[in-house]
Amino acid sequence: MKARRRSANPTAVTLLVALLLTGCGGEAPVSEVPLPVLANNPAAHDERQVATHGVVRHFEDPLHYWIEDEDLNRVEVFPHERIAPYLGEAVRVEGLFRFSRSEGRRLTLERIERLGSG
Repeated sequence: MKARRRSANPTAVTLLVALLLTGCGGEAPVSEVPLPVLANNPAAHDERQVATHGVVRHFEDPLHYWIEDEDLNRVEVFPHERIAPYLGEAVRVEGLFRFSRSEGRRLTLERIERLGSG
């Protein structure tokens, strides 16, 4: 008698892959990506969880906030009300990075921390 081969359940396989990609905590892994890399190759990090750092700046009309480094590499940060209290400060941010030719480089905050001045 021949043994029957069972095919894998597609839902179970999808769930397993998702767990392996996100780890046990259920969150997507965060990659440390310097601002120059995000500025020069944004498409490579589109729709990924990233962490980067810079100084918070803003512009009034239209209102927007971003972080930038000493070479003026920039990423806009959302939501504005969460980043606004850090204006002028060096911060490390984590969140979902998105890039589009029409809207530029954007990061939606999940975590933010002040960095030391040294």
